[in-house]
Amino acid sequence: METIVELKDVTKIIKGRKIIDRISFKVNKGEVFGFLGPNGAGKTTTIRMIVGLMGITSGDILIGGASIKTQFEQAVGHVGAIVENPEMYKFLTGYQNLVHYARMSKGISHEKIAETVELVGLSGRIHEKVKTYSLGMRQRLGLAQCLLHDPNVLILDEPTNGLDPAGIREIRDYVRLLAREKNMAVIVSSHLLSEMEMMCDRIGIIQDGRLVDVQLVQEFVHGTASAYELEVVPSDKALDLLSANYPNNKANRSRNGLTVEMDREEIPHLVKLLVAEEISVFGIKEVSKTLEDRFLEVTSEKEAGVRG
Repeated sequence: METIVELKDVTKIIKGRKIIDRISFKVNKGEVFGFLGPNGAGKTTTIRMIVGLMGITSGDILIGGASIKTQFEQAVGHVGAIVENPEMYKFLTGYQNLVHYARMSKGISHEKIAETVELVGLSGRIHEKVKTYSLGMRQRLGLAQCLLHDPNVLILDEPTNGLDPAGIREIRDYVRLLAREKNMAVIVSSHLLSEMEMMCDRIGIIQDGRLVDVQLVQEFVHGTASAYELEVVPSDKALDLLSANYPNNKANRSRNGLTVEMDREEIPHLVKLLVAEEISVFGIKEVSKTLEDRFLEVTSEKEAGVRG
């Protein structure tokens, strides 16, 4: 896969405080990259540095091979971005807004505007004033603004903020379409982890200004071992038995008994062990972890490591 965005040991210091600490990662064409982190972790600061709204203390960011520090115009020419909310003139129509925005770049024709409007699904309302648009429609118009100059990279900071479920699904579908059909790299930050799980190919987790992990979503969520819920009685005795015989496998209490992470091939041996110790096994089922589960695990582990 072709890399289009690369962060190299990017650091940001503000008033003597290290906000971003040597972050490095790559984003490829045709993928949706999710940027996750708790509030205050440094997501928006990193995005602002990528689009040139904030300077870099040290390190560099390459976009299409051009440095944001030394080849700014060439680098940002590859980028379309919505940081926070899209801004537009509400007393103008959607089409008039796009024509006005098109004047800022060379070579954007009326045909290109019409094609972009069709792509984001606004053809039926584009000649109405923006003040009549719903929040979801304004988000789509913001997307159209970003796409007029055919960027290779689209950056969306909290693109689903304030949207209802239908609007969230629309944005998710458009993002996936752009990555697939236009071979565009899309970088998305959001606090809606369930949506990120459905939208993104890879995710990077940032905490306290440091990059904790970058993985494929499915690998990050599921890992190498599956989780199983055991409906067992007595559960206390079963938990002690698991701790003694499987010290490297995570086991916790659940609503119906216990959950344990282990490979599928180990389950028959575990059942034999439980039955031999006169623990009643009423059911076993595989349970799927969500991105939220793994995100909370990783960030809590990181916090525990810092405290330790």
